[in-house]
Amino acid sequence: MSYLADVVLGVIEGITEFLPISSTGHLLLAEQWLGARSETYNIAIQAGAILAVTLIYWRRVTGIFLGLGEAENRDYLIKLMLAFVITAVLGLVVKKLGVELPETVMPIAWALVLGGFWMIAAEWLAGKKPDNDFITLRVAIAVGLAQIIAGVFPGTSRSGATIFVAMLMGATNRAAATEFAFLVGIPTMYAATGYELLKQLKGGAPAEDWTALGIGFAVSTVTAFVAVKWLLTYIQSHRFTYFAIYRIIFGGVLLALGAAGALV
Repeated sequence: MSYLADVVLGVIEGITEFLPISSTGHLLLAEQWLGARSETYNIAIQAGAILAVTLIYWRRVTGIFLGLGEAENRDYLIKLMLAFVITAVLGLVVKKLGVELPETVMPIAWALVLGGFWMIAAEWLAGKKPDNDFITLRVAIAVGLAQIIAGVFPGTSRSGATIFVAMLMGATNRAAATEFAFLVGIPTMYAATGYELLKQLKGGAPAEDWTALGIGFAVSTVTAFVAVKWLLTYIQSHRFTYFAIYRIIFGGVLLALGAAGALV
C-alpha cells in the first residue's frame, strides 16, 4: 500500500489522541479502508503523539522538578504521582483479570455517543461552580480512576474522561483541568506504550515495514503537536461543546454503518 496511507493514519492519530474525541474510533474507521496495521505500528504512532505533548510541556515539567524547593511544585508533583500510581496499579490488575472490551464498532460507537452527552452535562455542571484552577487530592484520585475507565472502554477518550472528571471534582477551570490531565497522561501513556511494546517483542512481533512505521510516527508527532497547541489556545475562551456534538454525530454515523453491515 502507498505510504500515503501511513501519512493519513499519522494525521488521524495525531489529531484525535489528545482531543476529547477518541482516537480508537477514528483509527478503526480508517483501517476499514486503509487496511489494518500491526499492534507494533499502532504503538509507534501513538508514541509519536505522546512525544509531541512531552515537547509542548517540557518547560512545565522541568519547572516542576527544578522548583521542588517551592511547596506549590511539590504539592503538584505529589498529585501527579498519585494519579499515575493509581492508574498503574489498577491498570495492571485490570490486565491480569483480562477486563477489556473488544475494539469493534458498536461498543466504540456507543461510547462516543454517550461520552458526548456526558461531556455536555459535565461542563454544564462544572459551569455552575466558581472558577477554580487548584488541583486537589480528590481531583488527582478521580483522574487516576478515569484513566482506567477510559482504558477498559474503547471510544471513551482518555483525555475526555480525565478532563471532565477533573472539572466535576472541583478543578472547574478548563485550562487547569486540561493541563493536569495531559501531564498525568505523559507518564501513563509512556508506561502503557512501553508495556505493550515489550509484550509484542516478547511474543515475537512480525516483521515491520520500518519506513511506513517511521512515516506514521513522524506525521503523528507533528500533527499532535499542532493539534494540542491549538486546543490549549482554543479552550482559553471556548467550551468543549463542539467536541461533544462531534462525538455524538460521529458515533451515530458509526452506529448506522455498523447496523448496515458496512463496518465490523
